[in-house]
Amino acid sequence: MARTDPLDNIRIVLCGTNHPGNIGAAARAMKTMGLTHLYLVAPVRFPDPEANWRASRATDVLARARVCASLDEALAGVSLAVACSARPRELAAPQATARGAALRAVESARTQRAALVFGNETYGLTTAEVNKCQLLALIPANPRYSSLNLAAAVQVFAYELRMAAAEAVAAPGKAPVKADFEELERFYAHLEELMVEIGFLNPRHPKKLMPRVRRLFARAQLEKEELNILRGILKAIAHPRTGRK
Repeated sequence: MARTDPLDNIRIVLCGTNHPGNIGAAARAMKTMGLTHLYLVAPVRFPDPEANWRASRATDVLARARVCASLDEALAGVSLAVACSARPRELAAPQATARGAALRAVESARTQRAALVFGNETYGLTTAEVNKCQLLALIPANPRYSSLNLAAAVQVFAYELRMAAAEAVAAPGKAPVKADFEELERFYAHLEELMVEIGFLNPRHPKKLMPRVRRLFARAQLEKEELNILRGILKAIAHPRTGRK
């Protein structure tokens, strides 16, 4: 169900966070910009007193934080997932700056849920995690030293989300209903299964076909109706009708 404030439809997802202090500092960064939905994917230490200490007066965000076993669980019900990374990827989703990604996320969050996904402090997001998202966002930092602390990165994106939300209120409009995360994952699984069945994809040597397919459809930002059409086409290919004139 859509909410009045798009910021209330946006979740911040932290994957595999090592240090509880970074979780607390991220919660503080969120609360200063009006974000309250924190999702933690397999954190190394949480709950933890240091997280509470670093959160300062944002412990209410920590208290409501949802701990998930997988990124799939954290993205359930989300129609737009943004991978926030300091480095570009060869076969990732379409790229945008933090500001451009915030505008896209807020536009989606006017009627559906969106998520910004951050990786581990040491190695960031894995390729598999990035491939679960429909957009890759980078902070246009100093190219000679682009590394940011996790909480600092969350703060930059949270600020951009707040500014984008203010613009959305000033320019209201009806956004199309996008396919959500689970629907897209079912579609990719269906498509991969069919490609293997017809011999188009060799599961022993898949190369980079599925990441390329994901990137293709991520650019399209499929609406629910469009995805239903594609699923119908796949079913028709798998079970063709005979005797049609």
